[in-house]
Amino acid sequence: MSHPFGSVFADTMAISWYRDRAWSSMSLQRVEALSLHPGAHALHYGSACFEGLKAYRTVGGGVHLFRVDRHVERMRQSAELLCMPAPEAGFIQRMIESVVDACRAIIPEFPGSLYMRPALIGTQANIGSATRPTEEACLYVIASPVGSYFEAGERPLRVLVGDRHTRSTPEFGRAKTGGNYAAALRFTMEAKKRWQADQVLFCPGGDVQETGAANFLLIDDRRILTKNLDGSILQGVTRDSLLRLARDMGYEVEERSYGVAELLDRAARGEAALAGTAAVLTSVGTLIHDGREHRVGDGKVGENTRKLRATLNAIQSGEGEDRYGWRHPV
Repeated sequence: MSHPFGSVFADTMAISWYRDRAWSSMSLQRVEALSLHPGAHALHYGSACFEGLKAYRTVGGGVHLFRVDRHVERMRQSAELLCMPAPEAGFIQRMIESVVDACRAIIPEFPGSLYMRPALIGTQANIGSATRPTEEACLYVIASPVGSYFEAGERPLRVLVGDRHTRSTPEFGRAKTGGNYAAALRFTMEAKKRWQADQVLFCPGGDVQETGAANFLLIDDRRILTKNLDGSILQGVTRDSLLRLARDMGYEVEERSYGVAELLDRAARGEAALAGTAAVLTSVGTLIHDGREHRVGDGKVGENTRKLRATLNAIQSGEGEDRYGWRHPV
């Protein structure tokens, strides 16, 4: 019996503590519960951010991380937005690499992977510090051997177009912080219950942005359209990878604001997909808006979506040429 994505953990974790304006040496240890004061800053004022990236095993047995440098820099950006102590990029990367190296025996063969979760939390015990940043923190890295993010596999997703609510506060959508996911969750659960939707595509004021857990792309035989990086959406590493590949494959890439009317019009004649580290590139078959279901293209997994995903997968698996230097051997 398969386990839900991210519910099985490796036995090894890396951890470091920030006190007196300095990070302790990294400790590689067995996964165990963290001891936090009940007044810890993260528990009361949301000083927490994280990353999600993957380590892959190649056919030849080698192991590599995919675009680890971009994930590390994004984590530092999230920390800075949250006014948290941002560890040096090299320090974060060494912690991630150490856990991958310790867990290489349990990394599944492709398309499986070892999903890496670095997390940074504020640990200072002071419930009177709502207007001050935490002066103590903990950085840790855990790992989970995973298969497909969506249990339904190749089934195209059902997505509710939500134009009445926001996923995040303006300019803070680019932070990978739990508060953004928590803010989107109730709308996603309502959409699942009422419309049997898999995700909600947030379009506040008609501005098509992203879902609660992935970037959104409209695709046809010639073009890809996606929301521009204006701070409202996450700077997805998979999104960036796909757009770079698409340009080199001859697609015209548009990164700009667009509305729900254009979304529905283009979706009817093309393809739509969600992009993310966990989801990679997953087709959307149905959009639900104002009580009506709108079929995306023919409602099936699109050929352009398959082609783009296969091209990215070839680099991730080690079977394709890494022209961009995205694979980082461990």
